[in-house]
Amino acid sequence: MEGHAALFALLLCISAAASASSQTCVPKQGNDNPWVHVTEELIGCWTSFVRQDNAEVHILSLNFATPDSNMFSLEMNNTKPMNLILTSRVKSFALHNLNTDVKLYVKNDSNITLYSNVHNNNVYKRDFPSEDEELVKWASQEFGGVTSFTTIRNLIKLTSTGTNGTKPGSSICTLRNEDASKKDFMKIKYTLSSSCSPPQQNPNDETELHIINIPESAIPCNVSVRVDTQKTSLFLRGPQGTTWTFINLLHTHFGSNNDILLPTIKHRIAPSITLNSDNAGDVQRKALDYFKASTFTSYTEVRPESSMILLVLKREDNSEAKETAATTVTPITTDATHQMPLLMQLYTSPDYQSPMDPNTRVPSNKRIYAEISGHTFGDIVLTIKVISCFVRSTGSCSVVKELPFMPEACSANSCPNSTRLSFSLDQLQELTTTTWDLECSVKLCYSEKCGDGGRVKRNLEVTQPCLQPPTQPCIDFSLPGVLGIAFGGFLIGVLLIGALWFIKIKTGYPTGLDISSTAANLTGCPCSGAKRQPVSNNPSPSENSSANASIGSTQSTPTSSMA
Repeated sequence: MEGHAALFALLLCISAAASASSQTCVPKQGNDNPWVHVTEELIGCWTSFVRQDNAEVHILSLNFATPDSNMFSLEMNNTKPMNLILTSRVKSFALHNLNTDVKLYVKNDSNITLYSNVHNNNVYKRDFPSEDEELVKWASQEFGGVTSFTTIRNLIKLTSTGTNGTKPGSSICTLRNEDASKKDFMKIKYTLSSSCSPPQQNPNDETELHIINIPESAIPCNVSVRVDTQKTSLFLRGPQGTTWTFINLLHTHFGSNNDILLPTIKHRIAPSITLNSDNAGDVQRKALDYFKASTFTSYTEVRPESSMILLVLKREDNSEAKETAATTVTPITTDATHQMPLLMQLYTSPDYQSPMDPNTRVPSNKRIYAEISGHTFGDIVLTIKVISCFVRSTGSCSVVKELPFMPEACSANSCPNSTRLSFSLDQLQELTTTTWDLECSVKLCYSEKCGDGGRVKRNLEVTQPCLQPPTQPCIDFSLPGVLGIAFGGFLIGVLLIGALWFIKIKTGYPTGLDISSTAANLTGCPCSGAKRQPVSNNPSPSENSSANASIGSTQSTPTSSMA
């Protein structure tokens, strides 16, 4: 019985050990990792130089980390006419396929051994220097200039694309750090890392966990990280002095033993874990324990030789997902892919319970409520601060109006990683446009530090409310109305005349109707019933004597005639 118990315990230990070992994997140099792509910024140049015979001049400076990775191939059968200078710092082997327009130059004591299935006379040996600067000077004197100089580590295959190898600008080759992957006249396949993936994967787990490890023997460097996949967790380990800089913020969670820099909000995050060992198994187990995961998607070891490298996380072979993403249209978008993805949802009531459908039309006399939310970065929480909002018409005649907003109460429990606000659409009532783009500019804040968070946009359909026209007073022009107006006028006239006669009787003097007065002595007025006063015969002092004589004779004439 004791023997059976011991055997059972042994089987349990073996199964537990097998289960633990299945959570890790052993990286291999040259493995094609479909998720993680590493690019170094090495010495090179790219110019517009072309010889008078229309031939370009290109220099390839090769370096291999280990002896088992020093084999490569050159496929240059569709390239433009060129002089190709090939040099290697370590012993290497090359299988080349060149067309007749390519002249290949190697050193007399070159470390490169060339093989070809086609025997042609386009390989030349020259005694040129090995140092980069001196090699550029030699090529400039030999061929008149240099079109490009490219440094490649661990080259696997180089293929020409058949396009021109020149770049607009200067024709002088000035060596500086560059990204060789941007030279579109050639396609470079190389490996800068060792990678592996555990055999057991959980297809139901949508979150991917990727582990990046830079061994302690590598030089500390600044690693720029670009994540082009959603729902990704990153475990980043490097020697002391390494900095991981995220140039976009599409990831969801991360952990690292080094500093992490978020340039969009100008914030540096201190290390969240302590891990001195760079052993692959130790790093993988630490990542599983940190994220409380049962397995991981990929493990990658990077051994950089330059102070700056670029690490891109994406999945190239997921063509179905790419097609779905390209054909899916969402009404909620942001204008800057390098920023944290933001979502804007609209509501018609302040309880924020029923999201508004993108095709819903909102009356312009109603108030709408919005919630802008984002994702959490690692172990930090970013606050979204709305700076300004405006609406832009989508018709042929563009109209832009700033839209005032009012912040709404939002607790950390009810709306984590989001902010709420409301808008009034009153200023859109006088406009005939109904289709608008609602856009808000935001900042992302951590503690007291804020940085540009981009803009979030949402379409909006606005309708004008049905307004009742004001009631106009109606004027009655019927016969009773006309007779009433006439009778009223007649009655007012009678009362006025009566008042005037009453004043005349009481005062005895018709003040307002005296014809001899200046006010009443008007042409066409009826004569007054009062007795007319005689005119005085005394001349005024201003009258002359002739005038007086004339008046006296005039007055005597009727008297004599009457006698």
